[in-house]
Amino acid sequence: MSEHKNLFSGSECGPVVAELLVPPRLAPLGPGNPNRAIEARLRSLTSADLFAPRRIVDTDMATACLAGLWLYHDFLDESHTISQSLDTTSGSYWHGLMHRREPDASNAAYWFRRVGNHPIFEMLARDANELGVQLDSHHWNPFAFIDLCEKHRGTGTEEEMLLRRVQEREWELLLDWCFRKAIGRE
Repeated sequence: MSEHKNLFSGSECGPVVAELLVPPRLAPLGPGNPNRAIEARLRSLTSADLFAPRRIVDTDMATACLAGLWLYHDFLDESHTISQSLDTTSGSYWHGLMHRREPDASNAAYWFRRVGNHPIFEMLARDANELGVQLDSHHWNPFAFIDLCEKHRGTGTEEEMLLRRVQEREWELLLDWCFRKAIGRE
């Protein structure tokens, strides 16, 4: 397995996102414990605050970023409420991530079926492979990943830590994708 270097800082998404990602954390495969120290800050945020001074061109993608930030800090209910309100592929993706962590594997699979083949899948498959996780050739398989999370969640094993790093990379890629779409940058 190659050494994993996390190059994502959130600064690409602006100062507000970067601030919300300090200190960095590696989310559990399960629900985790909500970070109450940041709750008031998250509740005060609007999409406009999150993206200022940039202009939002896709409000659904901006809202999806908020779902991701709530999930990052283990507020599954808040993330769920936001992602459920989005009738988009990326909204379904955030919804699936939340249910995978809940854990509710069958509900997560339902939402990943709605996602289809998301644009981040190719990069995620490559990055997961570099980390040491290869799922069904060189294509990302969210259903196989759900199964692995179910198998290793809470075991405290090296495999669980590896899956947590892949989950982290998945979160980063999806947040970056939604952020770029929200501001109209490809």
